[in-house]
Amino acid sequence: MIAYPLALGVVGYVSLDRVGPLPASDAANTPGHTVLLVGSDSRDGLSEDQQVELSTGPAAEFQGGRTDTIMLLHTPPFGGRSVLLSLPRDSYVAIPGHGSQKINAAFAIGGPELLTQTVEDATNIHVDGYAETGLAGFAGMVDAVGGVTMCPEAAIDDPKAGLSIPAGCQEMDGATALGYARSRDSAVGGDLGRAQRQRELIAAIAGEATSPATLLNPVTGFRVAHAGGGALSVDDGTGPLALARFANAFRSVASGKAVSLTVPVASASRSTGAGVVVDWDEAAAQQVFGAIRTNDVDTIEEVAASQPGLG
Repeated sequence: MIAYPLALGVVGYVSLDRVGPLPASDAANTPGHTVLLVGSDSRDGLSEDQQVELSTGPAAEFQGGRTDTIMLLHTPPFGGRSVLLSLPRDSYVAIPGHGSQKINAAFAIGGPELLTQTVEDATNIHVDGYAETGLAGFAGMVDAVGGVTMCPEAAIDDPKAGLSIPAGCQEMDGATALGYARSRDSAVGGDLGRAQRQRELIAAIAGEATSPATLLNPVTGFRVAHAGGGALSVDDGTGPLALARFANAFRSVASGKAVSLTVPVASASRSTGAGVVVDWDEAAAQQVFGAIRTNDVDTIEEVAASQPGLG
C-alpha cells in the first residue's frame, strides 16, 4: 500500500523534462504554492502522420514557440480550495523590455523565463513552479486515461483545429480533445470560451487520472504516470515535494473543489497594433490577484460565480 503510490510517483517524476530555472522574482512571496501552467504549440516528437491526425499543420510552418493556454494553479498553504485561473492568451499586458503586447508574445520572445516574469509583473503573484505541455503530450495524456467525457453546449465546426463535433455529452480521444482545447475561430466565446473549455478539460483529465479505476489497476496506473510525466516540462526547481503539491492541486481540480475562473475582462475585442486583444477589468482583476495572495477564496468564488458560461 505504501510502495505502489511511491512507485507511481517515481515513474512520473523521472519521466519529466526540464526547461531550466525560473527567473529571479521581484514579486513578494505568495503564501501557498502557485504553478504557471502553459500549453504550447510544440510539435516536437510528432511524426508527419501524427501532425495530420492531430491537425497541427506541418512543423516546418510553425517555427518558434507559441502558447494558447496560460493558467495559474494556486494551492493555499494550509489546505483549502485550490484556484485555477485562466489568463487569456490575447491579454494585453506589459512585457518586460518589449512594451505592451499580447501575453503569449512573451513566450514567443523569451520562452518560459520571460513569460513567468511577465505573469508575475502583471499579477504581483509569486510563481513557485512552471509546467508546460506540448500538443503531443496533451493528446497522449488523454489517450492514456482512456479518453474524457465533455459536454459542449453547442456544436463546433472548426477546420483549423480539425474539429467537427455535435452539442451534448460525448467521449473524446486525444485528437478530439486537443482540437476542443485549441478551437477558437468557430467556437462559442472566442478566446474566453476556449479558456473555459481548457479548464474543463484539465478537470476531466485529472478526474480520470485519479479515479479508482485508474489507480487500482497497476497496468493503467503506471501507463498514466509515465504519460503524465512525459507530457510535462517543468522548471529545474520542481522536486518531488513540489510535484506532490502539484498532484494534490490537480486532485482538488478533479474533485470539483477548486475554484475555476478567467481573469475578469473589460473587453475581448479591442483592435490594436498587436491585433485584436483582451483587456482586463483592472479593478476586478486586481481584486482576484489580491485575494489569491491573501488566500481569500470567498472573494474569488464570488467573482467566479459572476462569470457567464461561454460554451
